[in-house]
Amino acid sequence: MANVAMDTQMMSAPGSVGSASITRRQVAVSDSLLHPNPLVHRILSARGIADASQLQCSLADLAHPDALPDIDKAIDRLLRARELGERIVIVGDYDCDGATSTTVAMLGLAMLGFNDVDYLIPDRFKFGYGLSESVVDLAIEAHAAQLILTVDNGVASISGVAHANSRGVDVLVTDHHLPTDVLPSAVAIVNPVLAQSTFAGRFLAGVGVIFYVLLALRARLARGDDPCGRAPLAQLLDLVAIGTVADLVPLDHTNRILVEQGLRRMRAGHTRPGVQALISASGKTADQLSSQDIGFGIGPRLNAAGRLDDMRIGVQCLLSESEQDAIRLADQLNALNQKRRSIEGEMQRDADSLLSEVALDSTSGAETFAICLMHASWHQGVMGILAGRLKEKHHLPVVIFARDGDCHLKGSARSVPGVHIRDVLQSIAARHPSMIDNFGGHAMAAGLKLSATQFESFRSAFNDAVRSVLKGRRPKREYLTDGGLTGAERSIDNARLLSLLLPWGQGFEPPLFDDSFIVHSSSVAGGKHLKLKLRDVDDSHSGKLLEAIAFNQSCQLVRGDQIRLIYSLDVNHWRGVDTVQLRIHYLEPASMR
Repeated sequence: MANVAMDTQMMSAPGSVGSASITRRQVAVSDSLLHPNPLVHRILSARGIADASQLQCSLADLAHPDALPDIDKAIDRLLRARELGERIVIVGDYDCDGATSTTVAMLGLAMLGFNDVDYLIPDRFKFGYGLSESVVDLAIEAHAAQLILTVDNGVASISGVAHANSRGVDVLVTDHHLPTDVLPSAVAIVNPVLAQSTFAGRFLAGVGVIFYVLLALRARLARGDDPCGRAPLAQLLDLVAIGTVADLVPLDHTNRILVEQGLRRMRAGHTRPGVQALISASGKTADQLSSQDIGFGIGPRLNAAGRLDDMRIGVQCLLSESEQDAIRLADQLNALNQKRRSIEGEMQRDADSLLSEVALDSTSGAETFAICLMHASWHQGVMGILAGRLKEKHHLPVVIFARDGDCHLKGSARSVPGVHIRDVLQSIAARHPSMIDNFGGHAMAAGLKLSATQFESFRSAFNDAVRSVLKGRRPKREYLTDGGLTGAERSIDNARLLSLLLPWGQGFEPPLFDDSFIVHSSSVAGGKHLKLKLRDVDDSHSGKLLEAIAFNQSCQLVRGDQIRLIYSLDVNHWRGVDTVQLRIHYLEPASMR
């Protein structure tokens, strides 16, 4: 299968300009007060929170692992390996979820009495994604594997698992990706999205799946009065939170508990040296850490290792026991992330140049429903980020290709709501059986590989397939907001409260508001960010100005312009002083309404 690692930068659209559909959330009638702050009560009610007890995010409310597919088989095989003293080799993915999954497996198994555990993160450029036959050989010959445990991969590794079996090595798969029609012949496949699964937390990230396996293993040991049945697995929740947020999985009830509990540990300073070093490297402080800080700060630094170098750097950082080692490795990750940003900037300029030759404006009569680009010099490890950036900017499905040897291309796809990108690739493969070598992924992200000679044919087929799904109508950017705010509600206290109230993310979106303002002044910060000072339309004579910023956006505005914004309340930390700032997600002239 091709690389389907998600772009785990917690991407939010830059402050865009144009026309979009804006809908305000419906606030459900609640019999109980969800929070003493009326604004918070309104926001929680609009997201289906029915009782204030849900804000506690108690570990006691987690779904029980017994409903996971093959969980008993997995525990049986792991206990047999412990009894026989077999060497377990963990095979992880090369993204943030894979790194945290690998670390959780290493630390958790050690807590549970396993004394011979090693790990392997395949080089993405040499081995590609998943448990391939060559990765199996590496695990056996270089790591002396007697049992292979996959984390965040394996459900589609049919040939790899078969090869391991032929060499006398069992494979235990833990994964959260969508399966193919045929499952690998592993001794157990623990995956909450398998057809037979009745597990309530179907949206677990890979790190959540392996954490649940450890919980089930500890419960079995506790029933047998094994001393390891009291292992403090809660110490791993900081890593579970990081991997879950970074992988952009929906934050359903189960994932919100896991992330919130991990955040609480980090804020209290109960975290590993490597995590603390990454928090510091991202310019944040642990006591005010939010899910957005994980997505924008920690996740990209860990991902940079897998994108540009070797994800073992990330795992070593997370496993570090000494503060000195952790800081050294975090500095390496920070340097790699800076290099990634530079490469991404060059690729963005190339993409803009290529797109200047393509009619993307739907008013021009062009039949462009999807973007498909390839450049000979593009970096495989960064093409997923570029695809995500272009998807957000143009609100179209995007596939970015880079060279994979002399004859092949590797692609990374990102999509918009209403276009299930993996299903689109499946439909192309069905119509053109020889076009795509392999593919895999999710609704919003996928990876694929094809012959370089097939690029133009694929580009046409991709555009046609997306057009068919959209029934010939270009997708319109849609925003769901929490309505408007009064001047008093746009306070620093509310900005702080909303930041730390609960973990926000996919499926539990952070609060967005929409209001009209009058421009007092406009400037550009850092050469690319639009900075505004605004007056509230309903309070234009008070003299009070609001600071606002639209990242990576330029727009011609002059004093006196009336605009409508979709924005979030942010805390702006500057020289030891916190002020409230509006982060602009969308901007349009007020006259458009």
